[in-house]
Amino acid sequence: MLYRNKGKIMKLGYTLFYVDDVPKAMDFYALAFGLEKGFFHAESGQYGEMSTGETHLGFVHHETASSHDFAYERMALSKAPAAFEIGFVTSDVPAAFERAVKAGAVAVSQPKTKPWGQTVSYVRDLNGFLVEICSPMG
Repeated sequence: MLYRNKGKIMKLGYTLFYVDDVPKAMDFYALAFGLEKGFFHAESGQYGEMSTGETHLGFVHHETASSHDFAYERMALSKAPAAFEIGFVTSDVPAAFERAVKAGAVAVSQPKTKPWGQTVSYVRDLNGFLVEICSPMG
């Protein structure tokens, strides 16, 4: 459902991960999940996006993120994942899960068929972020 605010529709435009190495994160997401690289600010190396349809997945270097004047906790594989995930939908969850793990993702939960019929699995990316790989609903 879209939120209407004085006649204007708000929609999710992007999700950003704050990372140590933007090009490395982009390379990982291309290899592990088959995403295409989109915009990359080559001059600074501080920002890049993956093309995922209408909504973008972006990576921001910690140096740039720290200029936003708020504190945050950096993610790492040595820490528990944050209470947040991104989800990729595919018709072949087992193959996508194996591809991600082969590319360096850390397996969290093997593909399982849930009571509602959806197949769901989880991995963590090279920065420790939680990624769901699932089949479409319905």
